[in-house]
Amino acid sequence: QVQLVESGGGSVQAGGSLRLSCAASGSIDSNYCMGWFRQAPGKEREFVSTIQSNLRTIYADSVKDRFTISRDSAKNTLSLYLQMNSLQPEDTAMYYCAADPDTSCSGVAYGYGYWGQGTQVTVSS
Repeated sequence: QVQLVESGGGSVQAGGSLRLSCAASGSIDSNYCMGWFRQAPGKEREFVSTIQSNLRTIYADSVKDRFTISRDSAKNTLSLYLQMNSLQPEDTAMYYCAADPDTSCSGVAYGYGYWGQGTQVTVSS
């Protein structure tokens, strides 16, 4: 089993920044693909960004040049981060950390077998 726990969400004004973190534990290793998705009320869960074990990154067009995904595996722990800058009200959503042993790093939610509980990000205008 793999456990993912997100943190770092909160409320900010437009133009502000937040940094999300995801702590991974259990039967997960550095070869796993990891990514961030988000879901706003009444909308489907959407892809935000993903990062492969070789640190190759992919971003949704809506967050490109504003968000930065990163990961590290220091001290026998695996962590995922999302630095979010220039936040806009349309970025308001529950943000989820996801992981999967499939190294192709799908950009769709059904490509990930493990999910965190989510952390809320609210951006006011």
